[in-house]
Amino acid sequence: MTNSVLSSFDLTDRVAIITGGAGLLGRKHAEAVAELGGIPCLLDLDAIRAADAAKDLEATHGCQTFSIGVDITNPDAITAVRDAILTRFGRIDILINNAANNPKMESTDGANWSRFEDFPLQIWQDDISVGLTGAMLCAKIFGTHMAQKDGGVILNIASDLGVIAPDQRIYRNEGESAETQSVKPVTYSVVKAGLIGLTRYLATYWPDKGVRANALAPGGVYNGQDDAFVERLTNLIPMGRMADKDEYKAAVAFMISDASSYMNGTTLSIDGGRTVW
Repeated sequence: MTNSVLSSFDLTDRVAIITGGAGLLGRKHAEAVAELGGIPCLLDLDAIRAADAAKDLEATHGCQTFSIGVDITNPDAITAVRDAILTRFGRIDILINNAANNPKMESTDGANWSRFEDFPLQIWQDDISVGLTGAMLCAKIFGTHMAQKDGGVILNIASDLGVIAPDQRIYRNEGESAETQSVKPVTYSVVKAGLIGLTRYLATYWPDKGVRANALAPGGVYNGQDDAFVERLTNLIPMGRMADKDEYKAAVAFMISDASSYMNGTTLSIDGGRTVW
């Protein structure tokens, strides 16, 4: 018998790991899991924020949760988290690779470290380590378990800036010289494009084991940004606005559930049309 459309979204008792789970979108990904009956497991470097987010989910959705502070650049720490989740729930079904560094773009002392000419090697290494290496390690450790058991889904959270280059004009500050203007750091684009490459690799690595991998490439989200910046960015978006923080939840629900059972290796752009222009 063919499943109904609604039943294909059901995540009852499925265990979903969300890295960067205490962040703005990490919490929303977890809500999508909880609303469909799943068990969100929030991993974050900040254990207190992760625990608070898990408590909020339990209070609002009545779901089971798991939270822990973990450095996803440490494979031993990830392995320990895997074992803890399996001890508690007995399964891992979904991995959402959401964690990333996103340092502020600030000019100091007449210089700006975000500019490519002055970009610090240490920040490059740190950003790649968390956003890309961390995603690879989580996919390796959690994905291997999925492949050895009943399959699962890996969803990598990329960005529209993993598909197109940043328009550095929208980050300019009036009155600053060209040499000190803020820019979107090189690591953001490299990490997000790398996640799309990782997605394609994983999609062809374990399909015979029932493990699918896809990427979501969201656009910008309203989060208290400066009005001038918002105006410059929205002028690049055909729909004329940024996303509200809840607008990606349904897409995440689709991509991690059986509703997308024949979707593998795809990058889904949801950006108000920005990547079309």
